Amino acid sequence: MDNRERIRQLISDGQAVLGIELGSTRIKAVLIDDNHNPIASGSHSWQNRYEDGIWTYRLEDVWTGIQDSYRNLCSEVAEKYGVEITNLKAIGISAMMHGYLPFDKNGSLLVPYRTWRNTITEKAASELTNLFNFNIPQRWSIAHLYQAILNGESHVADIDFITTLAGYVHWQLSGEKVLGIGDASGVFPIGSNTNDYDSNMIEQFENLIAPKKYPWKLRHILPRVLMAGEKGGELTPEGAKKLDPTGKLRPGIPIAPPEGDAGTGMVATNSIAVRTGNISAGTSIFAMIVLEKMLSRVYEEVDMVTTPTGKPVAMVHCNNCTSDIDDWARMLCGFAEALGQPCTFHQALEALFYKALEGDADCGGLVSYNYFAGEPITGLEEGRPLFVRLPDAKFTFANFARAQLYGAIATLRLGMDILLEKEHVQIDSMMGHGGFFKAGNVGQKLMAAALNIPISVMETAGEGGPWGMALLAAYMVNRDEGETLEDYLSNKVFAGKPVNCVEPDAKDVEGFNQYIKRYQAGLAVEKAAVVHIR
Repeated sequence: MDNRERIRQLISDGQAVLGIELGSTRIKAVLIDDNHNPIASGSHSWQNRYEDGIWTYRLEDVWTGIQDSYRNLCSEVAEKYGVEITNLKAIGISAMMHGYLPFDKNGSLLVPYRTWRNTITEKAASELTNLFNFNIPQRWSIAHLYQAILNGESHVADIDFITTLAGYVHWQLSGEKVLGIGDASGVFPIGSNTNDYDSNMIEQFENLIAPKKYPWKLRHILPRVLMAGEKGGELTPEGAKKLDPTGKLRPGIPIAPPEGDAGTGMVATNSIAVRTGNISAGTSIFAMIVLEKMLSRVYEEVDMVTTPTGKPVAMVHCNNCTSDIDDWARMLCGFAEALGQPCTFHQALEALFYKALEGDADCGGLVSYNYFAGEPITGLEEGRPLFVRLPDAKFTFANFARAQLYGAIATLRLGMDILLEKEHVQIDSMMGHGGFFKAGNVGQKLMAAALNIPISVMETAGEGGPWGMALLAAYMVNRDEGETLEDYLSNKVFAGKPVNCVEPDAKDVEGFNQYIKRYQAGLAVEKAAVVHIR
């Protein structure tokens, strides 16, 4: 039996596993076989909306995108293998972490979805950080809830359930109000050694808001926490229709606990063991390091979350990464077209990335600030994309391109300095994934220079979060008794997979160090732009 026929039979027998991830610009579905290899995919592009001062996505767009991604996947399956999907061995849903989705007892959304990108909870985040002695970033769900309480928003009294985007989709597909522990760790702090929300902090929060006399208790409105490998429910008849309106997909399929994109990124890069780490670089950028021990103190620049198995993770999250590069690429396309030269977005993007390698190591005196949204690490509530240069700067296209790429990763460097220089966190391997790493070795080379550590990329990392979610679903249904996720990934998924590692170049490291000094000095300009340019 050839491989195509084997896969065709696997799909016909309902033994393939589906992972779906709702990212910031794309919803993607990936189908994997019994060897964990992707065999089909489908995607749908979408964008957040800025409405009434809030970054949001509409729930109708969520389902339009999910159904389109699944439909496109089914079309690819039919074209490649000549078979329809009617059953699956398991399903997993993941999405952007954090944010605020509050529902009433009738299941109606009380306010528009407030995404991770919003920086509107500064007072709440600060007060909770002080109360818990634990860093609560602005994008966390509990910060959004408490800010709504501080604002005196009337909807708070009607809350019956709050969740994340992945938790919402999972609830609609399965009827279960649960979260994987990794996603849950961005909702409310997880207690050390409990694999559940920290009970002392729950009590502290209840006491804090007791004078409000709300008809709910925090624990009762939070999703239940599940570990990787546990069953998160089954696809209901109503859920099957939401995913596949054609009615061909059968209900009863096991669904893994829903996870956040940080957790699936860790899984997709085999970075869930102690002293491993990964960098996800797309619309936002974040680095996650699995710790040997807890940090010595609280840092507002560093999140403490968990792996899908509950291990402590230090997370440096930046709201901005590639959006500014994308806009410059579109502008350059317009310039090329004005000269009568046809140019696609991807051609312009590739030109920026590959030409950056020819630029001076310090960008020749050019500095780029990629802040579309606010950036808590540098104390900005809003963003103003800026490009700054010295009068005598070497203003070449290569230096301009390199400055754009440096600007995309500069804020991450500032956060990582805390872990590497102040806490002396040890990292055995650092994996990169996401759009920033797609252009050959360019992203790896510049990231290695920024952090002064080797950066590796796997061939499979291009599949990203939806593949990682599919792996979590496969682990749930295929694992041996007592088999850990770490062992399952190392022995059954990544064994023998090729890895491309780029070491930091001393000249590039010195050049980035010069760039970051200018960058930090110029942050006052960025902050002034936020205040004065309206």
